[in-house]
Amino acid sequence: MSAIQDCDPEVAAIIADEERRQVDSLEMIASENYASAAVLEATGSVFTNKYAEGYPGKRYYAGNQHSDRLETLAIERAKALFHVEHANVQPTSGAEANMAAYFAFAAPGDTIMGMELSQGGHLTHGSPVNFSGRLYNFVSYTVDRETEAIDMAAVRRIALDAKPKIIVAGATAYPRAIDFAAFGEVAKACSALLMVDMSHIAGLVAGEQHMSPAPYAGVITSTTHKTLRGPRGAMALCRSEHAEALDKAVFPGTQGGPHLHTIAGKAVAFGEAMTAGFADYARRIVENAAVLAEALSAGGLRLVSGGTDNHLILADCGSKGVSGLKAQNALGGAGIVTNRNTIPWDTRSAYVTSGLRLGTPALTSRGMGPDEMRRVAAWILRVLDDPDGEGVREAVRAEVAEFARAFPVPGITGRAPVVA
Repeated sequence: MSAIQDCDPEVAAIIADEERRQVDSLEMIASENYASAAVLEATGSVFTNKYAEGYPGKRYYAGNQHSDRLETLAIERAKALFHVEHANVQPTSGAEANMAAYFAFAAPGDTIMGMELSQGGHLTHGSPVNFSGRLYNFVSYTVDRETEAIDMAAVRRIALDAKPKIIVAGATAYPRAIDFAAFGEVAKACSALLMVDMSHIAGLVAGEQHMSPAPYAGVITSTTHKTLRGPRGAMALCRSEHAEALDKAVFPGTQGGPHLHTIAGKAVAFGEAMTAGFADYARRIVENAAVLAEALSAGGLRLVSGGTDNHLILADCGSKGVSGLKAQNALGGAGIVTNRNTIPWDTRSAYVTSGLRLGTPALTSRGMGPDEMRRVAAWILRVLDDPDGEGVREAVRAEVAEFARAFPVPGITGRAPVVA
């Protein structure tokens, strides 16, 4: 019997249900992945008990000799992994990492430029309902209507006209590679700081499957889960000239005591990402996404920009006569977990949407390859072609569950369940 089951069987039962859900379903949300058993163990370690406000060598609490060793190790691994001069591993989320970067290099009311949320950007890239859009004067760039890809000529025109303090490159629902070199040239032309939010593609950058922003960006922010397969958390990287300002913006500017147990998980994840096996994993993520995209497109599902260069696909569900919300719910009933998403120039609301975002990181973590992607695509098309057919959903769900159980889930399968 586990400690949780012994002291709180109600919580233990909920955890067990979630374990079974993850094992029996196909996780295709592009921002989700499976942390390894080692990352889970580190994140659940005794470092959850320790307060460590400050930085290594300069803490505001006693008893941090091991905290300093841990955070320093995580910092050095992050610097080596992403080839940067400075790393701050304390941000607890991507939103907080972005907030710290803005606080460090812009004042409230200053102009910042980022990708429009409805076109594939993030809430913290200037959405008016987010702190970013409320505190700063954000101007947005979009994708081209025809190609549905970022038009760098348009980005340059907007930047030269707006003269932003910061230009943010990065996205959450953009299936194409981002040209950080071109963004760097635009930033230089208008004397702006280039900030890259690589949260979605950090693992691809680490595995050399996407251009690195390090040679071009003054500041880089990222979450540590998603394609990087670490714990839920974030980091901020920069050139040495920006280190002091960035560190002050994280602590005491936006956060108090760091979550050392999560930093322990980050350190483990960075170590895992330095291996040759991880580089192969990143390659297989991209390969799987390309195969999945080809199969879905062949089945009549229109893909935004015509395909993918990275880990995700943005599908236009209108090509199947359904909304993103209906597609998400129908697939969810069949054991295929996705998320609805706006597509460029969407005519539906942000709640309903016309799009569906699908990713391959989690399926790749389970060892699935091109053959499995074609099989998954067939199930997706089968459901979307008859989204109201309960018999179809039930039949696909049974097939999916049997199929999914054959592929181990990192950190879960092979470990004794919380509740037997």
